[in-house]
Amino acid sequence: MERALKIIAGILPLIFAFAFLVPVIDQGMAAIGIAAPFGLASLTFALIVGGTWGLIATITGRWI
Repeated sequence: MERALKIIAGILPLIFAFAFLVPVIDQGMAAIGIAAPFGLASLTFALIVGGTWGLIATITGRWI
């Protein structure tokens, strides 16, 4: 149980990125009317950007 909690705590930035940042990016793009580049859907673009940002935060331990 302790090991499972350590694993979950270690990937919390990635969970936060997919649970919060991706919907915010997607809805923000829709509200402003910005189209995703390269012909992607806005959700796909948000998943790429938010997932990458969350992965970097998980690896480095910081968001900035």
